[in-house]
This record gives sequence, C-alpha cells and structure tokens, in this order.
Amino acid sequence: MMGRIRRRLTGTVAVLGALALVPTVLSGPALAHDDNRDRFNYCGNNAMVKETLKTGTEWRMCWRVDTKAGLILERVGYKPKGEKYPITVMRSAQLAQLNVPYDSGEHQWNDITSYGFGGYYSHAIAKKECPGGKLEGQWIGKKEDAKKVLCVQKVDSGLAYRSQEQEWMSPDLGDLFTAQGQDLVVYTISKVDWYEYVTEWRFADDGQISARLGATGDLSPEDWTTPDKGWPIGKDATAISGNHFHNATWRVDFDIDGDGGGGGGEKVEQYDTVDTGVRGKRGEVYSTAKTDITKEGSFQNANLRWWRISSQSSKNADGHNRSYELVQNTTNQQYTANAPQSPAVSFTQAKACEKFASFNADPECGAQDIPGYVNGEKLTDPLMWVTVPFHHIPRDEDQSPMPVHWQGFDLLPRDVTAMNPLTPKGRTDNNGQVG
Repeated sequence: MMGRIRRRLTGTVAVLGALALVPTVLSGPALAHDDNRDRFNYCGNNAMVKETLKTGTEWRMCWRVDTKAGLILERVGYKPKGEKYPITVMRSAQLAQLNVPYDSGEHQWNDITSYGFGGYYSHAIAKKECPGGKLEGQWIGKKEDAKKVLCVQKVDSGLAYRSQEQEWMSPDLGDLFTAQGQDLVVYTISKVDWYEYVTEWRFADDGQISARLGATGDLSPEDWTTPDKGWPIGKDATAISGNHFHNATWRVDFDIDGDGGGGGGEKVEQYDTVDTGVRGKRGEVYSTAKTDITKEGSFQNANLRWWRISSQSSKNADGHNRSYELVQNTTNQQYTANAPQSPAVSFTQAKACEKFASFNADPECGAQDIPGYVNGEKLTDPLMWVTVPFHHIPRDEDQSPMPVHWQGFDLLPRDVTAMNPLTPKGRTDNNGQVG
C-alpha cells in the first residue's frame, strides 16, 4: 500500500513540476523531409548529435525529450567510409511503454504513460557520469531551470575484427588484419519512484544500432511478499522482496535511405530456418525461407526466426537491397498476461498518433494499444514495435545502489554496404567469390 501511495504523491509533484517548467521539450522537433544531402541540416539549437568515430564512421541524429516517452531520436543517419552522404536509417525511435507488474498481483505500473521519462522525472547528468563525453540539452525557459540531460560519449567497443591467412600445414603466417572498434553512446536518466532508468542508444562504427534500457536505483522498501513470489534479502529469510517484470516496448519508424515515406518503399520480411529431415554428406540439411509480411500483424519469436525491414529502391554497391535486421536478446521471460506487451514484435502501418504500446491517449487515434493498431491494414510504411521483457527476481547484491541490469535489442545492418565499412587496405578485393 505504501508503494502505491508514494507513486500517487510522486505523480502529483510531477504535474506541478511540469506546470512550472513549461515547455517540457528539451530541443527542437524534426522538420520536413529534405533530399539526401541536406536532410540532417535542420536541428535546432542543442538538438543535433553529429560525431565521427575513430574508424571514420559518422553518425548524425536529432534528439529531444518528450514528457512521456523521454528521449526521442529523429532522423538517424549513418555515413560509413566511402559514402558521399549519410544514409538515413530511422525517422524516429523511442520507448513506447514500460509495464511493471508484480508477481503478487498487488501492483502494476505503466511508467511511460502514467508517469513519464521526461519533465520532472528527467534528471540532470553529472560530469562524472559522462567521462570523456559531452553533456547536452537545457530547458527552454528560465535560466535557473537549465539542466543537462543527455550524455554523448565515444566508447571503445573492443575487438572489431581479426583475420590472418595461413597456408595449410605451413608455419608461415600472413599479414595480421585487426582493429579495435568504437561506439557512439547517447543516454538520458529518468527516476520513477525507487528505480532510476537509463535510456541508452549505441551506434557502432560498423552500422549496428543497439537500444538498451538500464535499471538501477533501489529495490522498493515496501513491496514484501511470500517466498513463492519473491526472494529473501538481508539476514535470514524474514524480508522477501517481490519479484516483478520490466516489460519494455520500443517504437521504431524506419526510413532506410529515405524509403520510409509510405509509398511502398520499405517492406517487412520474416525468415525461418528449419531442419528438412534430410541428411547430407556430413550433417543435417537446413533450409531458409522468406515470408513477406504485407499486412499488419503481431509475431512471436521462434527457433531460427528473424525479421528485417528492407528498402525496395536503395541498393548497395553490389546491387543488394539495403535493410536492417532485428536481433532480440531475450526470448524466455515473456509476460503473457498483458496483451499489448505479449508479442515479441508487431508491425503496423505508420500513424503519428499511435505513440505508445498501451494506454495511448491521443484523441486522433481510435485504438489505444498494439492489439487495436493491428487491424489488417496493408503495410506500405511499417512501424516496428519491439518488446523485450525482464523478470527481476531480487538478490542480496541488489542492495544498494542496485547494479544496472540491461534489456534491449540490436538492429544489424544487412547489405547496407557492399563490404564491412571497416575493411582495411589489403582486404578490399575480398568481395564475393574470390579465387
């Protein structure tokens, strides 16, 4: 009960804080679509992130903080070495819901739509939290209300590649090709009740994008339960901290090289690999088949299943359609009791008013959640809704502050470039069948 009272009081303070800090947008909104060379030159003051990594890859994007969704990225562009202009990847990307139900059934929160990751809940980031990086953003309004909420960092990502040729049974080694990679990281911090959430996006030098939600802060000191619904923390087994879910859903609107304008320039493809039951010379024969997703739908993960969003007009130098592949990292913690957060992924026809996975209050939309959005419309401009659940069973080590636990997904470039954009000299001829 105390937890619920605290939530209600916090919500009241949030409303008062928002009224005092109007407007709550931290940077300018996106403007209309321009041609490929100029489409990024529109961000307002403090609204653009433009960084070149040590490997030569450049990332550009516009950002803002929405009162409910928190950090929103818009017009994300990727410029690998060798490309004259940036290649757009996403029109927008954001958290669309964070559903937090407790195993006891006593509490269930929707931290995005009921509270929000912006406004009062968006916290200033200290310099020591962003070592070697830059702090961006400030409130539009009174000078005394200014606060920096976005950390922009370049961080080493470890081994990017390694290759060293060697003739069969020969002691002689060829040239060693190896390099260390680098990521561009942008993140904000939002505090909702006891939890402090990190909304993070990582942009790799090889074109990969990773969406991550981190949770830290403290366990609730008020949600005690029975052993079958929690875990003992502290001395003996007298304090049972409640198990609960963090069901995070992201909304991603692709715009691969400008093809996401609703004219049929992008399509969704599902790939399934199966054992054919036939044995080859040394092993089983597997077969991979493509299914075009032409209408809105919700889908579950399955063994050897994946999806990609493919441009139908933009091709790499090898003549292959540029695309991004969805890679989900958690498949065994699904919260089946909540219909909007149950599917692993949903694809809907893009509508600006469909902003949140559940409890969408925009009066322009008749539906309020993903099941309502999925009504059989033809997909000509697909939106992707990705849900990654995390079942948090507390432990002694969660006290205090709680170590950050992460959940999220990756977007892997598939044929965006003809070769790895980090390809070193000496390997640039290794494209396709060689020898």
